[in-house]
Amino acid sequence: MIRVNEIKLDINESINELPKKIARALKVNENEIVDYSIYRESIDARRKGKLFFVYTVDVELKNEKNIRFKRNVSKTPDYSYKNVESGNKSLKYRPVIIGTGPSGLFAGLLLAQRGYKPILIERGKDVDGRSEDVERFWNKRELNTESNIQFGEGGAGTFSDGKLTSRSKDLRARKVVEELVISGAPKEIIYSHLPHVGTDILKEVVKDIRKRIEELGGEIKFNTKLTSIELNNESSVEGIIINNEETINTNALFLGIGHSARDTYEMLYKKGLKMESKPLSIGVRIEHPQIMIDKVQYEEFYDNPRLGAASYRLSHRASNGRGVYTFCMCPGGMVVAAASEENMVVTNGMSEHKRDKDNANSALLVQVSPEDYEDDNPLSGIKLQREIEKRAFEIGGKNYNAPIQLVKDFLDNKKTNKIEGVNPSYLPGVTYSNLWDCLPHYICTALKEGIIDMDKKLKEFGRGDAILTGVETRSSSPVRIIRDKESLQSINIEGIYPIGEGAGYAGGIISAAIDGIRAAEKIIENYKPFN
Repeated sequence: MIRVNEIKLDINESINELPKKIARALKVNENEIVDYSIYRESIDARRKGKLFFVYTVDVELKNEKNIRFKRNVSKTPDYSYKNVESGNKSLKYRPVIIGTGPSGLFAGLLLAQRGYKPILIERGKDVDGRSEDVERFWNKRELNTESNIQFGEGGAGTFSDGKLTSRSKDLRARKVVEELVISGAPKEIIYSHLPHVGTDILKEVVKDIRKRIEELGGEIKFNTKLTSIELNNESSVEGIIINNEETINTNALFLGIGHSARDTYEMLYKKGLKMESKPLSIGVRIEHPQIMIDKVQYEEFYDNPRLGAASYRLSHRASNGRGVYTFCMCPGGMVVAAASEENMVVTNGMSEHKRDKDNANSALLVQVSPEDYEDDNPLSGIKLQREIEKRAFEIGGKNYNAPIQLVKDFLDNKKTNKIEGVNPSYLPGVTYSNLWDCLPHYICTALKEGIIDMDKKLKEFGRGDAILTGVETRSSSPVRIIRDKESLQSINIEGIYPIGEGAGYAGGIISAAIDGIRAAEKIIENYKPFN
């Protein structure tokens, strides 16, 4: 096929004009085009008063002989996923995967596709039961510590925006996106400049992936918690204990435990698994009217239906040396209660596919390093998270209300007493507060500087009536389970494969899924399919 770059459509031109533009770029008749597919779509807003969609397309022609290759016309590269060859050794037991977030699901899917019949262990419920528990928490303040936004089928990303942005050039990323589409995700995520699925659709996608794994011989156990691991001379894994009672034998254990499995980290640390503390980020959620973001970003085109809800990405280096940045921006979404432990408040952001809610929200985070922790214990970052989440619970009223503050009051370090133009979206409720009483001073001073600077980069970002909701502490894992770079196994316990965001090796849905696939490939390279 032929790849054509830099095909532009004016914002008011229909996408149906693409074949005509392709033919013009290739200097062929339109009827010479057999088929075409969009590889990438982006937006060009550099010219004042003009806005274009820019496409890269792959084209099949009846005859390619006379095509002249030049700067914007080339042969289409092969981006297809390449299966690794199976090894010759026999697996004594089935591979076991802990966690059904992106790393666990995609490790499980690849192993199932190749005949290794994996067993997936999930401490939470299936996505339907999990959704009921989440709704109960938001509406009745009844927290299920094993089934919530952090735990359950699909992992923490299921109750988010389903953003699929990744800087990775790994060809496995294409496989991840294509598998999501096979399971029901919108086809445009393959080429969109800012692809996302949306929580509503993502729930159905993860269910379909589960069914595909089962149809291929895999097995998934919900409401099943890893409570211990069994070792041979403390040097290799022999099995796991689930729910404190049942043993499952395995010599290939994937730990896709997620960034909030604090009790699992503690158990693994006691068992001697080598780990270390790692940097994390802590801050708040900031909410603005979505129409404000649309107008600032798209100006006179803000209400064009082809554009959808606008997003942003901002950063700042504070005078204390800490990075301040926006993260997991959710256009047309809501701030959600994301606690997984009792008597703590944690926030996250969520959007459905249409992104049609009134507010835009984003995490506004400050970098925190291990030097900020109490000591050099690998679990010290968890202790800091818990301390901040507990303070948020207390100043929020000890009933899972989240503490909120207007931006103008935060900048003045004074308690908010009323909301003005922006209505907070957090459920089950909010409490007017001063977030300086909740977060460490070094975080608040950096946030203050960041807001002032970001307001210069994005008009009205620092508007006084914008809402800050505390606290966001789970943007990444505070722990890294140390693994060998080549084998991807634990450096001190053979047969354990730490994977994904919870193990400290990913930062989003795509990168976590890629990491799970990479680890699954190690099993495939060494062993024959399970018989």
